[in-house]
Amino acid sequence: MKTFDELRRLAKRPSPEFRRVRLAVLADSAVQLYALALRGEAADRRLSLAVLEGEFDQIDQAILDPSSELRRSRPEFVVVWRSAERLLSAFRALPSTERASFADRHVAHVRSLADALAESTSARIIHVNVPEIDDGVFGSFANKIPSSWVHQLRRINVLLMELASSRDDFFVLDLALLFAEHGRAAAEDRRLAATARMALGVDFLPVFAERTLDVVDAILGRARKCLVLDLDNTLWGGIAAEDGLPGIELGELGLGPAFTEIQCWAKELERRGVVLAVSSKNEERVAREVFDRHPDMVLRLEDIAVFCAGWESKVDHLRHIQSVIGIGFDGMVFLDDSAVERAAVRAALPEVCVPELPADPVEVMPFLRRLNLFEAASFTGEDARRTAYYREESERRALQGSSGAPEDFLRGLEMMAKVEGFTPFNLPRVAQLTQRSNQFNLRSVRHAEGELRRISGSAGHLPFAFSLEDRLGAYGLVSVVILEARGEAMFVDTWLMSCRVLKRGLEIFVLDVLVEAARGRGARGIVGEHLPTPKNALVRDHYATLGFERRGDLWYLDLETYRPREHFIRRA
Repeated sequence: MKTFDELRRLAKRPSPEFRRVRLAVLADSAVQLYALALRGEAADRRLSLAVLEGEFDQIDQAILDPSSELRRSRPEFVVVWRSAERLLSAFRALPSTERASFADRHVAHVRSLADALAESTSARIIHVNVPEIDDGVFGSFANKIPSSWVHQLRRINVLLMELASSRDDFFVLDLALLFAEHGRAAAEDRRLAATARMALGVDFLPVFAERTLDVVDAILGRARKCLVLDLDNTLWGGIAAEDGLPGIELGELGLGPAFTEIQCWAKELERRGVVLAVSSKNEERVAREVFDRHPDMVLRLEDIAVFCAGWESKVDHLRHIQSVIGIGFDGMVFLDDSAVERAAVRAALPEVCVPELPADPVEVMPFLRRLNLFEAASFTGEDARRTAYYREESERRALQGSSGAPEDFLRGLEMMAKVEGFTPFNLPRVAQLTQRSNQFNLRSVRHAEGELRRISGSAGHLPFAFSLEDRLGAYGLVSVVILEARGEAMFVDTWLMSCRVLKRGLEIFVLDVLVEAARGRGARGIVGEHLPTPKNALVRDHYATLGFERRGDLWYLDLETYRPREHFIRRA
């Protein structure tokens, strides 16, 4: 965690190469120093953050006024932050007969502001919840009194969660949890609150800014997606090759509960869609035997997408894991009890997140929880099946190695693609792909679920969602394309694809579908555009490879002269 002074220095040096993001902060307290901490934390994450600092205690005016600076700046994110103290003042101003409905009326107002913002912008709202503050009136008995402040405060936070679960453009930033983790005394500065209207102390602002940017990163598709685990003295106590199965500390043996807790955490992450991999300097037979035979293992081999055990370096292991999973190294977290191994990975692969684990195993899990390594912005049914996808991909790689010619391998997969528009069933996954896909993403346009719903109902757009399966398993929804009618041509607003289906010929199949649909609309051509980012160099030659002609900054495909190319995918 960087200090406020370190963030202040970083805020002065954003690079023009960093991804640009527009964010507004609306609050009933002073936010200048918070905005400074946000810019510094963003620069540390290779983001160039433009922060609009809303006027003091003008949340409603900024959102509702059509001519406000907020509306004119069209931010991508709006942080809305109401302090517990100001809410308490509003609660106290009510007659006793109206206090039991304070939370419901407050969150109904929050919902109306979110609706108003959604009508004029595509911004995601990051709403800060309310740290608990006792008004000292009822004590613990307040939990039995619906009209008490404590009861209403807690209801506000529950209602905010319910609101977030009902909208794809609304996220809750959990300041209440940060207060519980760090303590109110560490988070606040009572003198600054009284003299400068600052709800948080300066020393706590880096913590708050870090958690804010965790949410932003997750929405932008920059969340970490893979947890790589060492085994001996990381996932269990002891050394499997020396101590044998009976000597391994798991369950109730020795420090076993601490290691079991780590495994339980990893298991829940896998169920949520985080890919688990193993990197162990061990004989593979010995390492796998613990998963197969130890009665207290929570993790099993079927939970592990990529299993690397051998005497190669951990750096080589991580490179292999990355090649199978197909994500950037910045999407990986590496856990190892050895300081030497951690240092080697940091030196060779600086993008990989390598936490400096505590030496005492009982401190590891509390430390990892505080880091918030795997912030999420969405969760779909396909996330829960991600480990199976990558196990199947390992089988495909083995098949590819034994197939000889690439055509024989592709033909042997017996691939079948399903083509459909945006439906209530696939829309969450479509939205997730537009947020997460960075490498195979021609324009890197990000669409929220509500915006995609509007596009689906627009007469001027043609939306496509492509799912793929082969004889080894289903890849799920792997490509999204949105065509927009522009004169006599269809413009490719969005074309993205999951990297796990690269070199399968899917882009050729997709183009055939697009050509057929564009011709059906009477179009004479398809116009494409590549907007380069630091991560999408992979598709720099995409349109040229598919036969598009360069016209200035755009690419054009003449539908009269287009001829289909060979691929090995059948349409479902």
